[in-house]
Amino acid sequence: MIRPFALLLSLFLTAQAGAAELKDLVPRAAAPLNLPVLAGGTMDLKQLRGKVVLVNFWATWCPPCRKEMPSMNRLNQLMQDQPFAILGVNAGESAEAVHAFLMQTPVNFPILVDEEGVSLKPWQAFVFPTSYVVDKRGRVRMGLIGSIEWDAPETVARLEALLAEQ
Repeated sequence: MIRPFALLLSLFLTAQAGAAELKDLVPRAAAPLNLPVLAGGTMDLKQLRGKVVLVNFWATWCPPCRKEMPSMNRLNQLMQDQPFAILGVNAGESAEAVHAFLMQTPVNFPILVDEEGVSLKPWQAFVFPTSYVVDKRGRVRMGLIGSIEWDAPETVARLEALLAEQ
């Protein structure tokens, strides 16, 4: 469960991150990520090796998280014929709370449920939303604290450049 202090810190830092930008990072191996999928089963990030993966840590109570969801849907639709995937990792909330939210705001990509928030520390996701882009080799290559329009042409171009790498 997310602690109240973490919630307040997340809200404060996200508000400060108004002009979020997807930044290049020094490539590093992605932390393990193996969680239940809201729709059933489990998902291990290792299953997606060979794809560029957007890993987005979010919560239903987070306004910037809610704001970027439609653009992630559009991005997923735009990239449907590419080796690309989006994983939405909801941290600190029950599956029931996440399901209720998604009834009003449906998504077209898998939602992983991390009720205890165990994935946050290894992924250095201390603010919502926090997103990382993992390359085909399983390395974190880009990161972002805050929300953006994921289907903006400049963001799509950066993702396509990763997709073009061997």
